[in-house]
Amino acid sequence: MHAEPLTWLVLNRAAGDLEGQVYRAFRERILAGTLPAGAPLPSTRALAVALGMARSTVVAGYDRLAAEGFVHATPGSATRVAPLPPPPLSGGGRPKRAEPAGLAAAAQEDPSRFLPLRPGLPDLASFPHAAWARCLGARARALRVHDLGYADAQGLPILRAAVLDHVRRRRAVVADSAQVVIVPSTAAALALLAGLVVTPGDTAWVEDPGYATAQALLRRAGATLVPVPVDDEGLDPARAPQASPPRLIHVTPSHQYPAGAAMSLSRRLALLDRASSHGALIVEDDYDSEFHYAGRPLASLQGLDDAGCVAYLGTFSKVLAPGLRVAYAIVPPRLVAPMRAAVRLSGGMVPIHVQAAMADFLAEGHLNVHVRRMRKVYHQRMLDLAGRLAGMARGRWQIGPVDGGLQLALWLDPLARQDDAALAQALHEHGLGVMPLSQLFLGPPRAGLLLGVATATPQAIDRLATALDRLVPLPA
Repeated sequence: MHAEPLTWLVLNRAAGDLEGQVYRAFRERILAGTLPAGAPLPSTRALAVALGMARSTVVAGYDRLAAEGFVHATPGSATRVAPLPPPPLSGGGRPKRAEPAGLAAAAQEDPSRFLPLRPGLPDLASFPHAAWARCLGARARALRVHDLGYADAQGLPILRAAVLDHVRRRRAVVADSAQVVIVPSTAAALALLAGLVVTPGDTAWVEDPGYATAQALLRRAGATLVPVPVDDEGLDPARAPQASPPRLIHVTPSHQYPAGAAMSLSRRLALLDRASSHGALIVEDDYDSEFHYAGRPLASLQGLDDAGCVAYLGTFSKVLAPGLRVAYAIVPPRLVAPMRAAVRLSGGMVPIHVQAAMADFLAEGHLNVHVRRMRKVYHQRMLDLAGRLAGMARGRWQIGPVDGGLQLALWLDPLARQDDAALAQALHEHGLGVMPLSQLFLGPPRAGLLLGVATATPQAIDRLATALDRLVPLPA
């Protein structure tokens, strides 16, 4: 076993990201069954020597495998392959897909106010103005003649290539740049995808609680929504009704919106199997995975998909600023041509000079620099906010996961029967943009507040703490 990596683990040193190459090589063999459950991995020291790389690089690759449940690492013994769940009995082959339906209307903009603690709002005061202005100004002055004509609806090739390079390294996405489509927002991408695969009356599975905009867009496309419960392992496919096979499944597996859980590996594989057996499209909304605070973020669901079931959505709105209006969809090959046509017909294309500037912004490393800086800032704000709320809870609420993302769930004591919508409105009057959690449920609701972390300054936290202390009574 210790000599085997020399025959199959071949590194492309010119491509860089050696840690990711080690991680992906082992992950692919584990998923293929070539490395069975219980098989030991080479020691990090032996593998580092065999490959001629730093041991820390191998350790980081193994840590990613362990974080995602592919291996078990026990101090003092070998790292071994974890048992993967057996594929559910799906019975029969995949049903044939219907022809794409008509296009859904573009989603309306959320008229939210830019108030402190508003979920999903980055710290706009920290926007990298100088770097972005240089990239935008240079491109606006130097656009080529053919760039000024009718552009490819799919997006500029240089931006699609830059986006793909980014998500390959950060999110282990497996795709070709031909599968990347540039769109103004993930909401626009979801509306287009729903229009392509959903016909009125089709079933769509959504997380419960889940993203209200996604629910509204799927309803607009004519889908019948089926809520699937979420717990501390994310969406649970086993609790989805067997009698309601989905046509589309919307999930946020890396950082569930709004509860904050990460979907476990066993559930990811089970969901992929269910989607494949039903011929359903999974829309993976990876809205804020750049900001993961406890180690590296989990790899994308799309990277585990070998059946062409997953469309991966990402955005620069949460990372940089909503006003940039640049997002992307990475779609299965069969949907590339329909998606391109859908974008063209919708007229929802990102301006060419903005696309070109974003490509330069990525290629020159400005995004990575900004993310590294803001990850530290947001992490500290998350800790400050969660710590303050935990210290004053006294049975009034519970706090959700704090290991990533730009929002924090605060669940109110169910015995208190507090009206979270009224509480949120009262906090709005104090200049705080919190959201009621009960409105994100399709099934039985649970009261709570969703708090934006990016703008959780000390002043905003103080204002929130003072208001909550007055507005939420102590348990009897």
